[in-house]
Amino acid sequence: MRYVKWSFLALIVLGTGLFLQYNLPRHDIVSIRGTDMQRINVGWNGMFYANRMRNAQGDLIGTDVRLVNTVRPNGKTRVFRNEDTGFWPPYFKFDSADLQTKAQDFQSSAAAPRWVAVRYYGWRSGFFTIYPNATSIWVVSGPDARIIPWFNIIFFVLLAALILWLWRLWRNFREARIDPLLDGIEDTAEDAKARGRGLWRRLTGR
Repeated sequence: MRYVKWSFLALIVLGTGLFLQYNLPRHDIVSIRGTDMQRINVGWNGMFYANRMRNAQGDLIGTDVRLVNTVRPNGKTRVFRNEDTGFWPPYFKFDSADLQTKAQDFQSSAAAPRWVAVRYYGWRSGFFTIYPNATSIWVVSGPDARIIPWFNIIFFVLLAALILWLWRLWRNFREARIDPLLDGIEDTAEDAKARGRGLWRRLTGR
């Protein structure tokens, strides 16, 4: 039973970690090399796209996605999609067309790179054809610019405070309600056991 309990808790922690890792904002310092629009055929991975198209039968058939092609300071490529988020994830991004124009304006070449910061969420997988979604872009001083993730810092501080508060609430509830109940059940069991032993002695004379 103990292994089932810890396995269940491990699954909760893993699921929560993946959920936060996907949805919380991150930053990359990149040089934008181009932008385009691409038709992507979607199936189950349609859950990672906002503007999904369906056929007459209601089946997912594809989506047109704005892409921003970038290169990191180490030379590795990085492709972002640029879609409105609506209300979930709660970035309230409704300006993907404006952001695409800004990305085009920030475009530069390998000979004279212009470095920008891209705030985004999500994952990149070539196998599953999914891209992280850029939520904002701005010019930085250079490839070594440092972005402090203030939102994530505040979020995890508040999350830790919430977990601590819930743990203390549960501990106080357990001490006030559950522990006395368990003690009462244990005392009742001991009394019943003692009465049983007394009855057995009277019946057997031992």
